[in-house]
Amino acid sequence: MMTWRAISAFTIVAAALMFSGCESRGVGGSKQSTEFIRTSCSATSYPTLCYTSLSAHAAAIQQNPKLLAHAALSVSLDTAVATSADMAKLSRAAGMTPREAGAMRDCVEELADSVDQIRKSIAELKRITPSNFEAVISDAQTWVSAALTDEDTCMDGFAGKVMAGGMKTAVRGKIVNVAHMTSNALALINTYATLH
Repeated sequence: MMTWRAISAFTIVAAALMFSGCESRGVGGSKQSTEFIRTSCSATSYPTLCYTSLSAHAAAIQQNPKLLAHAALSVSLDTAVATSADMAKLSRAAGMTPREAGAMRDCVEELADSVDQIRKSIAELKRITPSNFEAVISDAQTWVSAALTDEDTCMDGFAGKVMAGGMKTAVRGKIVNVAHMTSNALALINTYATLH
């Protein structure tokens, strides 16, 4: 029979291996991990998007709120980086009105800021310890909130009649998706903060 200390040490080593990206199939039971993700995602504003974007990472997340928050931020960062690149390409498209071109330029800048802020929040989470928890989690929440504000501002730039037709639909669809991802990441960080 394992002692409590041995169990704790095993748990810490297993979590460290998961966090470093090592694949370990079935550790902790994938069914429990996916159920943990589903339950955690129910507290977000976009639970279906949350679950579909994170369930593929169940083996790495296990049932750990910190790893869940980190995975949500990583997925949000990947989406923001891809969207930022797409918007930079779209901003160079010919035939836009000056107002459309201005909104696109602003959006590209805001998304670049958003990517930077999500990166900072990931870096913050990596340096969290029991002694600095409150200060670090507060910084991470601030960065993610700022990223979400930038994404919302970008979306606002395409409200009303700034842009018509397919371009507006494509742009808003991309921005809405990344904003929803970031919103979910913030909700999961807030849950992690509360659980601590």
